[in-house]
Amino acid sequence: MGLYDKFTRLANQREQFQTSGLNPFGTCIDEVYSATEGRIGERNIILAGTNNYLGLTFNPEAIALGQAALASQGTGTTGSRMANGSYGGHLALEQELASFFDRPVAIVYSTGYTANLGVISTLADPNAVVLIDEECHASIYDACLLGGAQIIRFRHNDAQDLERRMVRLKARAKDAIIIVEGIYSMLGDVAPLVEIVDIKKRFGGYLLVDEAHSFGVMGSGGRGLAQELGVEQDVDIILGTFSKSLASIGGFAVGSEAMGVLRYSSRPYIFTASPSPSCIASVRASLSIIARRPDLRLKLWHNATRLYQGLEKLGFTLGAHISPVVPVVTASKEDGLRYWRDLIDKGVYVNLVLPPAAPSGMTLLRCSVNAEHSEEQIDRIIQAFSTLRD
Repeated sequence: MGLYDKFTRLANQREQFQTSGLNPFGTCIDEVYSATEGRIGERNIILAGTNNYLGLTFNPEAIALGQAALASQGTGTTGSRMANGSYGGHLALEQELASFFDRPVAIVYSTGYTANLGVISTLADPNAVVLIDEECHASIYDACLLGGAQIIRFRHNDAQDLERRMVRLKARAKDAIIIVEGIYSMLGDVAPLVEIVDIKKRFGGYLLVDEAHSFGVMGSGGRGLAQELGVEQDVDIILGTFSKSLASIGGFAVGSEAMGVLRYSSRPYIFTASPSPSCIASVRASLSIIARRPDLRLKLWHNATRLYQGLEKLGFTLGAHISPVVPVVTASKEDGLRYWRDLIDKGVYVNLVLPPAAPSGMTLLRCSVNAEHSEEQIDRIIQAFSTLRD
């Protein structure tokens, strides 16, 4: 058996979608002109498939501070946080994140993936039991597997199913780790945090919330779903990423004073090179903008509502709730691929998401909007979708 023979079926499935036309896997965006516009091949496109929720990738302040850090501190740290990879900017960002979330401790990681891997795998050791929403991100599953914990899945956004499983744990429930997300990235729905917090109060356990897609998007201060629902004090650790609303790359965790011990026991923190100074500088700028520009969130939700309602009027099957993530469900993989290519021909880029990345065997045209989209651009996206069934 060859080294790659076990991937033959996967390779054959992918080949079916690559025989003609634009390849949906690893699409090259040849040029990016702004937070909302780019070019694929010869076609100028509206970018409606990014996670750039507040549109800060081209913010002049963030770019200027990133450029200054690049010039003064170089292209990278060439070392981990435990070695030579902690610069003044890294420490300042951690202090600013802790202050933003009103928590004693924040830890910065190199990516959102490694933030989940570093925190969860360290806590979810072989003696732990972890209850996770079945639709949690791959990084959460990988972290639990790496830590060796017992993994118990509960049905997506089903607090009653979580409660049943906590009951079965009996005395072990008081030490269980419960992990959910804020906004789920495929369907744009949110965790029932109020109900989950109630379960935690009655049975015990520790609650971790990955706010990757809800940070900067929800809450009066942009802190995410937990702030939106008024349950922050009952969340033990909030995890997040710099690659969505903060428009860069990296990840973070915020929590209690005791969480600081993870710096000395979290392998991805100890053994991964730290984020480059320019990334850290741009994140600090974006964090400051989020704190003082609530109007960006208002514009984001205005755009999300406009797109959702426009596609709904056209008769498309969408996610259950209005969200900056607007998934359009297609009847088949073949329809999804055809629609995706047609949209690019009409100047609109969205994500084609196939199973198993899409939940429940669905094929999705995953749209996402940001605060920089104009109403005209939103209407052009809707118009492009209106032609798909002609």
